[in-house]
Amino acid sequence: MGPSMRCRVLRWEQGTRWHQDQVVGEEPLELRLSGRTLAVTLRTPGTGDFDLAAGFLLAEGLIQSREEILELRLCPKEGSYNVVEIRLREPPSSFEGLERHFFVTSACGVCGRAGLEQLSRRLNPLPPGPHIPLERLLSLGASMEAGQRLFSSTGGLHAAALFDERGELLVVREDIGRHNAVDKAIGALLLQGRLEQAKILFVSGRSGFEIAQKALAASIPIVVSVSAPSSLALELAQEFGLTLIGFFRHHRFNLYTGADRILGLEAQPT
Repeated sequence: MGPSMRCRVLRWEQGTRWHQDQVVGEEPLELRLSGRTLAVTLRTPGTGDFDLAAGFLLAEGLIQSREEILELRLCPKEGSYNVVEIRLREPPSSFEGLERHFFVTSACGVCGRAGLEQLSRRLNPLPPGPHIPLERLLSLGASMEAGQRLFSSTGGLHAAALFDERGELLVVREDIGRHNAVDKAIGALLLQGRLEQAKILFVSGRSGFEIAQKALAASIPIVVSVSAPSSLALELAQEFGLTLIGFFRHHRFNLYTGADRILGLEAQPT
């Protein structure tokens, strides 16, 4: 299956007619490390499996840099390409502490993988800055929408976009799961050696705990979402100095933490 498939649907528009439509593809992807299953997630096939794997490794603290990945390769399984084999420079000596032998859904990510105490041991608070002019922040939505090619034809995908501190678009990735889209976007820049340029993560849907966790693991200081944040995401943002923005729609948004990073915000009427 490709990233989308055609199907016959009955559309009602002051009458009925049959026509061809596009629906988003969904298949499982197994991430296999040292010959053992690390995780299985449902994702949109054919749209950045290596990026997803690299972003997942970084978010879960299994790597800190691109150089730690020796190889990512597709492993044909029963006629498909739904397994990514991972070779690390220093593979874990034991899998017992990883807690990764379970199914990961595209909807809820890697729920329960790390609590706040675990994150505190491996992540550091973000430094001050960068400072983003308000007018640049307000332009991000249009930039991401322009890069959502699959969404324009299927209407059934989440997206994640990364921007630099000038508000310039670096990468857009789409997937049926918003967590997968974030892993793909972060992983793409990681594999390209450009992740340090990413300062803003823009996501469709809501920003939950795992979205905030992935941003912190990649040292991305600003998270913008078109829907609501969760209480755990807010708690994480407050503890680690993450700027958290929600309900970003049509030049309106709610800012929950980190107002100091948005230049000109204090000059707006209350």
